[in-house]
Amino acid sequence: MAATVLTSYCCSSSLKPIDDSSKQLEETKSVKFPERARNSRRHPSRPSIKPNSPAVTRSLLALADSGCAMDSALQLFEKMNHSDTFIWNVIIRGLARNGLFSEAVDFYRRMEREGIRMDYFTFPFVIKACGELMWLTEGQRVHARLIKVGLDSDIYVCNFLVEMYFSVGCAELAEKVFEEMPQRDLVSWNSMVAGYLSAGDGFSSLGWFREMIGSGKKPDRFGVISALGACSKESCLKSGKEIHCLVIKNGIDLDVMVGTSLVDMYGKCGEVRSAEMVFHLIPLKNVAVWNSLINAYVVSGKSAESFACLRLMQEDQHMVPDAISLINVLPSCSQVGSLKECQSIHGYAFRKLLLPQVVLETSLVDAYGKCAAVRSAERLFSVISEKNLISWNTMIAVYVQNEKHEEALELFQEMCLKQYHHLKPDAITIASILPSYAELAMVNECKQIHALAAKFGSNTVISNALIHAYAKCGDLDTARRIFDRMPGKNLVSWNTMILAYGMHGFGETAIATFSQMRETGIEPDQGSFVSLLYSCSISGLIEQGWEYFNAMKSEYNIDPGIEQYGCMIDLLGRSGNLDAAREFIEQMPLPPTARIWGSFLSASRNNNDLASAELAASKISSLEHDNTGCYVLLSNMYAEAGRWEDVNRIKSLMKEKGLAKTTASCSVQIGGKSERFVYHDVSHREANMISEVLDVMLKQTGEDVKMNMKFRPVDLIKRRRGSPEGHAVRLAICLGLVSTAVGKPFVVRQNTRICKDCHRLAKKISRACNREIVVGDGKAFHHFNGGVCSCGDYW
Repeated sequence: MAATVLTSYCCSSSLKPIDDSSKQLEETKSVKFPERARNSRRHPSRPSIKPNSPAVTRSLLALADSGCAMDSALQLFEKMNHSDTFIWNVIIRGLARNGLFSEAVDFYRRMEREGIRMDYFTFPFVIKACGELMWLTEGQRVHARLIKVGLDSDIYVCNFLVEMYFSVGCAELAEKVFEEMPQRDLVSWNSMVAGYLSAGDGFSSLGWFREMIGSGKKPDRFGVISALGACSKESCLKSGKEIHCLVIKNGIDLDVMVGTSLVDMYGKCGEVRSAEMVFHLIPLKNVAVWNSLINAYVVSGKSAESFACLRLMQEDQHMVPDAISLINVLPSCSQVGSLKECQSIHGYAFRKLLLPQVVLETSLVDAYGKCAAVRSAERLFSVISEKNLISWNTMIAVYVQNEKHEEALELFQEMCLKQYHHLKPDAITIASILPSYAELAMVNECKQIHALAAKFGSNTVISNALIHAYAKCGDLDTARRIFDRMPGKNLVSWNTMILAYGMHGFGETAIATFSQMRETGIEPDQGSFVSLLYSCSISGLIEQGWEYFNAMKSEYNIDPGIEQYGCMIDLLGRSGNLDAAREFIEQMPLPPTARIWGSFLSASRNNNDLASAELAASKISSLEHDNTGCYVLLSNMYAEAGRWEDVNRIKSLMKEKGLAKTTASCSVQIGGKSERFVYHDVSHREANMISEVLDVMLKQTGEDVKMNMKFRPVDLIKRRRGSPEGHAVRLAICLGLVSTAVGKPFVVRQNTRICKDCHRLAKKISRACNREIVVGDGKAFHHFNGGVCSCGDYW
């Protein structure tokens, strides 16, 4: 049967491990037995009871099966006649059932050394122990022994072999054993279906389920549950419905386990109505089936229904939610941003003694973070007694989501470098922390993380994060190279690349990338159109933007969301038609958010329409009382119009609300180090040289001409105080000009939007110096080259 699986292994007389890096033999040699059992083994000369009486054998069997008397069973075993295979099998089975897997394997080796005959009752629990311990080498040794003693064709033993190979991650060997079995029963087929599901390959699991049915086997509840799990994993609704029909046709009882699997499958496939229907057909419901329905509501975005289901479970059905119930419902708090509900669930878990429990605690940290309650997330994270890697990843993600990038980096470094050496970053860690490096413009650190990520191979999640990070750092070429080298691009990969081109002002290239994605057969989602319409907005592609916006519903059956509407308002603002933009907002099927009015405010600024800007600012203020950017932009417009009384009014209003203007800062990477500047910064070691370069640039570009004297003298004094002569972006550009290779582009990052004066100057400097200068501000990247900007002077 399975001789071909291990032929070379069996031919080796030394039986050395095939995995040279494995330390399994050393581990098994150090097996610890209960103290009295070890003492008894040191005295083999003790008299044994010969022959083993039925009463003694029954006592041994009772002790081994009791689950709490293995110490006594081992003592009794040492006093018995060891020539009886049955008593060895009893001990091995008892050790394995009690979770003493390494001891079970050690006992098997002792049995082998003493030359005791083995039968088909000996091997199954030894094989199971090898699977539980992930000991592939030892498992293959047992397999080799099976072949030698002629038990490699036994169906019972082979079923355990299949499960063992799946447990240690060797699906190919499991399949080989299965294919060479002379006979297969239902357990054999179920092992293949469940094995591939446990390996994370739902499609192969479904394939084996279909093959089982094709072979004439009638599936039982265990095979059905595994197959439905595969449908849930791969979102195969059609296959799930076929299995549901099979359940009805074959008369498989809709017990709570099968019903729970069906509810879970329909829920994860987005068919919440079908999940409800199956739920109501289950006669005796337990907590697990209620948990599945709650999760179905959450997956479908029905947050209110998930909360109602949890309350109904408690109040009407008198069931006590467990930790899984709370874990399932917590994402609903995140979806609606309901901090109150999150706190209520936390309080319930505390009262019902469900804490500490690391999975529930980690879910609560995630929910608090998504509700913007960072302090609550921090406090809970600090008291988790047994933090695992998922806990650390979650807290890092909380900081990143709430734009606390420095805190995210500190936590990442703490996990990696200080107290927690046993925790090694995984792909999720890398993907989570990369946005912080990107937002802080730390391109060299991005490269270091890129090198660290290389050990994970071609990981799609990491590659997507790297594309976004390099694009945010201004290195679009590297982002594209990573994208091109990806072996398995998914929808997120394409969306990220389209967005990367958009944020750099290359709208035409973004549209071409969208077309390439469609040619590969990948269907766009809402995220695709956010990236695409944002690209059209930044690049001023008005006609193309409207074409894709209208196609969302007509061609792709996707309802536009608030982000897409915001992009269209940007497009209307670019065309200068603010009346049409305001009418568009009034006719939106969704209530306008601060984001929508923010787009209208930007359009008003770019069209110098103070009345429209005041309207937008009042709307934003009513929705978000702490929107500093709104007040700053309106104040700047008043200043440009010489309305200093209004400027002072805005400043007083901000002071009353406790709002402070963000300090504008700018950075440029020089020799692997980030050089940072603020307004009129004279603290830099090269401050004098930078000032001289700036004077030269102002003269060469004609920007040294005195200000327009249309202002009254008192207003002119105020305007000079805020003049752009000392803006940080100018200082950073001048340092970049003299500190980087001649003719090479360089990147400057600014935390606020670049002003019109600096934007105009950067264009002139790029023409005068024949250099490409890339400036990333709060909204987009500006590629200044030959006196023009990629944004088309609208940002």
